[in-house]
Amino acid sequence: MYAYQVNAWGDVVGTPGAVTDLASGHYLTPGDLDPALEAIATAGFSGVEIFDGNLLAMGDGAQSFGRRLETHGLTLAGVYSGGHFIYPDAHEEEYLRFERSIKVAASVGARHFVIGGGGVRVRGRLDSDYRVMAELLERVAACATAEGLIPSYHPHLGSLAENPDQIDALFAASSIGLCADVAHLAAGGGDPIKIMDRYADRLTYVHLKNYIAASGTFVPLADGDLDIRAILAAITTLGYSDWIGVELDGYPGDPGVAAVENYKFLQEATNA
Repeated sequence: MYAYQVNAWGDVVGTPGAVTDLASGHYLTPGDLDPALEAIATAGFSGVEIFDGNLLAMGDGAQSFGRRLETHGLTLAGVYSGGHFIYPDAHEEEYLRFERSIKVAASVGARHFVIGGGGVRVRGRLDSDYRVMAELLERVAACATAEGLIPSYHPHLGSLAENPDQIDALFAASSIGLCADVAHLAAGGGDPIKIMDRYADRLTYVHLKNYIAASGTFVPLADGDLDIRAILAAITTLGYSDWIGVELDGYPGDPGVAAVENYKFLQEATNA
């Protein structure tokens, strides 16, 4: 099952209130989502992933989002959120913000709740940050599970857990599932297949895109340095059979054309 992130049609921004207000800080893709939904469905994908900020911005209209998806023949595979996590005095406020996002995501039928982040201090990462982050991460994951969602943590460039050692430190302190974004794992200095194998029993979601190390850019699946066919084979060998979300944020080309190319690649790779 393949889903597509709508951020290919508008990238990602943070809400301005996040600068001063923990309660209103969310990721979102700006603009109307309907053109993205139509293009994703036209390309052949059966699911989408969006940011929690997009759902919350809909207000009461979030409940009609499921019907909009049905119109396009799409399922809400996942909702992506993020936070600081490393400041214990702010944990309760952050938890309440996550709880609100989780409840809205569950109410509109999402399957996965993906969590990114873990702030990086001006003076750099502290060893204690991983334990502090894990404490809140466990609470957020438990909340998502209680609402019927599958929680996972997404290692990401610029976050607390970026390289393999940092990922190991966070996962040693927590029990949350892994959202393996193969391009970010590679960009962080890791081998995506080895990391997924190491955490095979915690692999609960996958993000798929390719990556060119020389330029530090994310590119369509058929391009780039990563052997996506080998990665797909490894995912199958590990027994993973849930949603795979394709992303292409920040790509300068036509997102609709790229979505078609990505879907064609997946069909050829999995039917070979």
